[in-house]
Amino acid sequence: MRVLSTACQHAIAWTLLVTLTLTGASLLTGCRGEARPPATPPPSEAQPKEQPPAAKTDAEKGWESLFDGKTLAKWKSTKFGGEGKVFVKDGQLILDMPTGDMTGITWAGERDDLPHLDYEVSLRAMRVEGDDFFCGLTFPYKDSHASLICGGWGGGLVGISSLGHMDASENETSTYHEFKNGRWYDILLRIRDNCIQAWIDGKQVVDAQPGERKVDVRIEVEESIPLGIATWHTKAALKDIQLRRLLDE
Repeated sequence: MRVLSTACQHAIAWTLLVTLTLTGASLLTGCRGEARPPATPPPSEAQPKEQPPAAKTDAEKGWESLFDGKTLAKWKSTKFGGEGKVFVKDGQLILDMPTGDMTGITWAGERDDLPHLDYEVSLRAMRVEGDDFFCGLTFPYKDSHASLICGGWGGGLVGISSLGHMDASENETSTYHEFKNGRWYDILLRIRDNCIQAWIDGKQVVDAQPGERKVDVRIEVEESIPLGIATWHTKAALKDIQLRRLLDE
Protein backbone atom coordinates (compact mmCIF):
# COMPACT_ATOMS: atom_id res chain seq x y z
CA MET A 1 0.00 0.00 0.00
CA ARG A 2 1.35 3.37 -0.96
CA VAL A 3 2.12 5.72 1.98
CA LEU A 4 1.29 9.36 1.43
CA SER A 5 4.00 11.87 2.05
CA THR A 6 3.78 14.18 5.04
CA ALA A 7 3.04 17.13 2.70
CA CYS A 8 0.12 15.28 1.10
CA GLN A 9 -1.28 14.34 4.48
CA HIS A 10 -1.14 17.98 5.58
CA ALA A 11 -2.86 19.11 2.36
CA ILE A 12 -5.70 16.62 2.81
CA ALA A 13 -6.18 17.61 6.45
CA TRP A 14 -6.29 21.30 5.49
CA THR A 15 -8.87 20.64 2.75
CA LEU A 16 -11.12 18.77 5.16
CA LEU A 17 -10.82 21.56 7.75
CA VAL A 18 -11.78 24.26 5.23
CA THR A 19 -14.73 22.19 3.95
CA LEU A 20 -16.11 21.63 7.44
CA THR A 21 -15.67 25.31 8.31
CA LEU A 22 -17.52 26.52 5.21
CA THR A 23 -20.31 23.99 5.72
CA GLY A 24 -20.83 25.16 9.28
CA ALA A 25 -20.82 28.81 8.25
CA SER A 26 -23.44 28.21 5.57
CA LEU A 27 -25.89 27.03 8.20
CA LEU A 28 -25.58 30.20 10.24
CA THR A 29 -27.72 32.37 8.00
CA GLY A 30 -30.62 34.67 8.63
CA CYS A 31 -31.82 36.27 11.84
CA ARG A 32 -30.11 35.04 15.00
CA GLY A 33 -28.33 32.38 12.98
CA GLU A 34 -31.58 30.43 12.51
CA ALA A 35 -31.49 28.67 9.14
CA ARG A 36 -34.24 26.17 9.94
CA PRO A 37 -37.89 26.81 9.03
CA PRO A 38 -40.33 27.49 11.86
CA ALA A 39 -41.52 24.52 13.84
CA THR A 40 -45.14 24.99 12.86
CA PRO A 41 -45.79 25.88 9.22
CA PRO A 42 -49.54 25.47 8.61
CA PRO A 43 -50.51 22.53 6.37
CA SER A 44 -50.71 23.57 2.73
CA GLU A 45 -52.94 22.25 0.00
CA ALA A 46 -50.04 22.97 -2.34
CA GLN A 47 -47.73 20.47 -0.67
CA PRO A 48 -47.33 17.15 -2.52
CA LYS A 49 -49.62 14.42 -1.24
CA GLU A 50 -46.65 12.19 -0.53
CA GLN A 51 -45.48 14.70 2.10
CA PRO A 52 -48.26 14.82 4.73
CA PRO A 53 -47.92 17.27 7.63
CA ALA A 54 -45.69 15.92 10.39
CA ALA A 55 -47.24 14.81 13.67
CA LYS A 56 -47.65 17.58 16.21
CA THR A 57 -44.90 18.05 18.77
CA ASP A 58 -44.66 20.00 22.01
CA ALA A 59 -43.07 22.86 20.03
CA GLU A 60 -46.25 23.19 17.98
CA LYS A 61 -48.49 23.90 20.95
CA GLY A 62 -49.48 27.31 22.24
CA TRP A 63 -51.42 28.60 19.24
CA GLU A 64 -54.35 30.89 20.03
CA SER A 65 -57.14 31.17 17.47
CA LEU A 66 -58.01 34.76 16.52
CA PHE A 67 -60.96 33.82 14.30
CA ASP A 68 -63.68 31.34 15.26
CA GLY A 69 -65.04 30.90 11.73
CA LYS A 70 -68.44 32.23 12.79
CA THR A 71 -68.17 35.89 13.85
CA LEU A 72 -65.81 38.84 13.62
CA ALA A 73 -65.49 38.69 17.43
CA LYS A 74 -62.52 40.94 18.28
CA TRP A 75 -62.09 42.15 14.70
CA LYS A 76 -63.74 45.13 13.03
CA SER A 77 -64.01 46.35 9.47
CA THR A 78 -61.20 48.83 8.82
CA LYS A 79 -62.39 52.34 8.02
CA PHE A 80 -60.21 53.09 5.01
CA GLY A 81 -62.97 54.90 3.14
CA GLY A 82 -64.45 53.12 0.14
CA GLU A 83 -63.85 49.73 1.74
CA GLY A 84 -65.90 46.71 0.69
CA LYS A 85 -68.06 44.62 2.99
CA VAL A 86 -66.48 42.38 5.62
CA PHE A 87 -68.44 39.27 6.58
CA VAL A 88 -68.17 35.61 7.57
CA LYS A 89 -69.37 32.87 5.21
CA ASP A 90 -68.75 29.12 5.28
CA GLY A 91 -66.10 29.48 7.97
CA GLN A 92 -64.22 32.10 5.98
CA LEU A 93 -63.71 35.78 6.66
CA ILE A 94 -64.47 37.60 3.41
CA LEU A 95 -62.94 40.97 2.50
CA ASP A 96 -65.10 42.12 -0.40
CA MET A 97 -63.90 44.17 -3.37
CA PRO A 98 -63.58 47.85 -2.33
CA THR A 99 -65.22 50.71 -4.13
CA GLY A 100 -62.10 52.69 -3.22
CA ASP A 101 -58.68 51.15 -2.76
CA MET A 102 -58.73 48.89 0.29
CA THR A 103 -60.78 46.51 2.39
CA GLY A 104 -59.54 45.11 5.67
CA ILE A 105 -60.01 44.02 9.26
CA THR A 106 -58.36 45.52 12.34
CA TRP A 107 -57.93 44.05 15.80
CA ALA A 108 -60.60 45.53 18.10
CA GLY A 109 -59.55 43.76 21.29
CA GLU A 110 -57.23 45.07 23.95
CA ARG A 111 -53.91 46.23 22.54
CA ASP A 112 -52.19 44.89 25.63
CA ASP A 113 -53.26 41.41 24.50
CA LEU A 114 -50.89 41.66 21.54
CA PRO A 115 -47.16 40.93 21.86
CA HIS A 116 -44.58 43.17 20.19
CA LEU A 117 -41.70 40.70 20.09
CA ASP A 118 -41.20 36.94 20.24
CA TYR A 119 -44.39 35.79 18.55
CA GLU A 120 -45.78 34.24 15.38
CA VAL A 121 -48.93 34.88 13.38
CA SER A 122 -50.25 32.30 10.92
CA LEU A 123 -53.23 32.32 8.59
CA ARG A 124 -54.54 31.02 5.29
CA ALA A 125 -55.39 33.58 2.63
CA MET A 126 -56.89 33.44 -0.85
CA ARG A 127 -57.15 36.07 -3.55
CA VAL A 128 -60.70 35.50 -4.78
CA GLU A 129 -60.83 38.30 -7.33
CA GLY A 130 -58.50 41.08 -8.40
CA ASP A 131 -54.82 41.40 -9.22
CA ASP A 132 -53.05 43.01 -6.27
CA PHE A 133 -52.21 42.16 -2.69
CA PHE A 134 -54.67 39.85 -0.98
CA CYS A 135 -52.89 39.86 2.38
CA GLY A 136 -51.37 43.02 3.77
CA LEU A 137 -50.65 41.79 7.29
CA THR A 138 -49.89 44.73 9.61
CA PHE A 139 -48.21 43.67 12.85
CA PRO A 140 -46.53 45.09 15.98
CA TYR A 141 -42.75 45.31 16.07
CA LYS A 142 -41.17 46.74 19.23
CA ASP A 143 -42.68 50.22 19.66
CA SER A 144 -43.82 50.46 16.04
CA HIS A 145 -45.57 48.46 13.32
CA ALA A 146 -44.91 47.16 9.81
CA SER A 147 -46.76 45.24 7.10
CA LEU A 148 -46.06 41.97 5.31
CA ILE A 149 -47.34 42.42 1.75
CA CYS A 150 -48.30 39.33 -0.25
CA GLY A 151 -49.10 39.87 -3.92
CA GLY A 152 -48.65 43.62 -4.23
CA TRP A 153 -47.47 45.92 -6.99
CA GLY A 154 -49.31 44.16 -9.80
CA GLY A 155 -49.99 40.83 -8.14
CA GLY A 156 -46.73 39.11 -7.28
CA LEU A 157 -44.52 41.16 -4.98
CA VAL A 158 -43.78 40.00 -1.42
CA GLY A 159 -41.93 42.09 1.15
CA ILE A 160 -42.01 44.28 4.25
CA SER A 161 -43.27 47.88 4.28
CA SER A 162 -41.52 49.85 5.46
CA LEU A 163 -37.86 49.60 6.48
CA GLY A 164 -35.87 52.81 6.62
CA HIS A 165 -38.71 54.63 4.81
CA MET A 166 -38.41 52.14 1.91
CA ASP A 167 -41.45 50.17 0.78
CA ALA A 168 -41.64 46.43 0.10
CA SER A 169 -40.90 47.20 -3.55
CA GLU A 170 -37.69 49.06 -2.65
CA ASN A 171 -35.93 47.28 0.22
CA GLU A 172 -34.02 44.00 0.42
CA THR A 173 -37.12 41.97 1.38
CA SER A 174 -38.66 42.47 -2.07
CA THR A 175 -39.18 39.23 -4.03
CA TYR A 176 -41.61 38.12 -6.74
CA HIS A 177 -43.95 35.11 -6.50
CA GLU A 178 -46.76 33.81 -8.67
CA PHE A 179 -50.12 33.84 -6.90
CA LYS A 180 -53.23 32.31 -8.43
CA ASN A 181 -56.76 33.46 -7.76
CA GLY A 182 -58.92 30.87 -6.03
CA ARG A 183 -56.00 29.16 -4.28
CA TRP A 184 -55.26 29.08 -0.55
CA TYR A 185 -51.80 30.15 0.64
CA ASP A 186 -50.38 29.38 4.08
CA ILE A 187 -48.71 32.46 5.56
CA LEU A 188 -46.52 32.47 8.65
CA LEU A 189 -44.90 35.55 10.19
CA ARG A 190 -42.26 35.35 12.93
CA ILE A 191 -41.10 38.36 14.98
CA ARG A 192 -37.97 38.35 17.13
CA ASP A 193 -35.66 41.11 18.34
CA ASN A 194 -34.07 42.62 15.21
CA CYS A 195 -35.63 39.85 13.18
CA ILE A 196 -38.66 39.77 10.84
CA GLN A 197 -39.22 36.49 9.01
CA ALA A 198 -42.03 35.10 6.88
CA TRP A 199 -42.91 31.88 5.09
CA ILE A 200 -45.47 31.13 2.37
CA ASP A 201 -46.44 27.48 1.96
CA GLY A 202 -43.44 26.52 4.08
CA LYS A 203 -40.94 28.42 1.90
CA GLN A 204 -39.09 31.29 3.54
CA VAL A 205 -39.73 34.56 1.70
CA VAL A 206 -38.53 37.18 4.22
CA ASP A 207 -35.49 37.18 6.50
CA ALA A 208 -34.86 40.78 7.54
CA GLN A 209 -32.82 42.45 10.25
CA PRO A 210 -34.07 46.04 10.62
CA GLY A 211 -31.16 47.15 12.78
CA GLU A 212 -31.30 50.87 13.46
CA ARG A 213 -33.59 51.61 10.52
CA LYS A 214 -37.02 53.08 11.17
CA VAL A 215 -39.76 50.44 11.01
CA ASP A 216 -43.15 51.84 10.02
CA VAL A 217 -46.25 51.38 7.87
CA ARG A 218 -47.33 53.24 4.77
CA ILE A 219 -49.83 55.99 5.45
CA GLU A 220 -52.53 54.09 3.52
CA VAL A 221 -52.59 51.26 6.09
CA GLU A 222 -52.32 53.22 9.33
CA GLU A 223 -55.91 52.23 10.13
CA SER A 224 -54.73 48.59 10.27
CA ILE A 225 -52.66 49.29 13.42
CA PRO A 226 -52.10 47.50 15.79
CA LEU A 227 -52.92 44.24 13.97
CA GLY A 228 -54.77 44.02 10.71
CA ILE A 229 -55.16 42.31 7.36
CA ALA A 230 -56.00 44.33 4.26
CA THR A 231 -56.35 44.02 0.50
CA TRP A 232 -55.77 46.43 -2.39
CA HIS A 233 -58.28 46.47 -5.28
CA THR A 234 -58.87 42.82 -4.44
CA LYS A 235 -61.44 40.49 -2.90
CA ALA A 236 -59.93 37.99 -0.46
CA ALA A 237 -60.88 35.18 1.90
CA LEU A 238 -59.13 34.42 5.19
CA LYS A 239 -59.27 31.59 7.72
CA ASP A 240 -57.26 29.82 10.43
CA ILE A 241 -55.90 33.11 11.84
CA GLN A 242 -53.72 32.23 14.83
CA LEU A 243 -51.11 33.75 17.12
CA ARG A 244 -48.64 32.27 19.56
CA ARG A 245 -45.98 33.69 21.84
CA LEU A 246 -42.51 32.21 21.45
CA LEU A 247 -40.51 31.00 24.40
CA ASP A 248 -36.76 31.47 24.47
CA GLU A 249 -35.11 28.79 22.39
